[in-house]
Amino acid sequence: MKTSKHYLMALSGLFLMASAANAFAYTGQNLAGEAKVSLEQARVIALKAHPGKITDEELEQEKGGSGLRYSFDILNQKVTQEVGVDAKTGNLLENAPEGHNAD
Repeated sequence: MKTSKHYLMALSGLFLMASAANAFAYTGQNLAGEAKVSLEQARVIALKAHPGKITDEELEQEKGGSGLRYSFDILNQKVTQEVGVDAKTGNLLENAPEGHNAD
């Protein structure tokens, strides 16, 4: 009984550590030093533009705006919206349903 309790506690701890690691890692993190807007600030801007649940996020170099942007996939009901936020100005660059060729 005691062994299974310790096993469950250890397993729970590993799950929480893995969840925390995923919460802080995102694609393009190596570009974060160039951004003037933090990931957290960009999330707020994106969710204000399209409320829902963020299912994917990345920081990428892409045409438009300053050339550096956060890109979020936000699920609301059954529709996934792609929302882009300029990582240097905080301007909204894109707010459209995700296309057939999703990233």
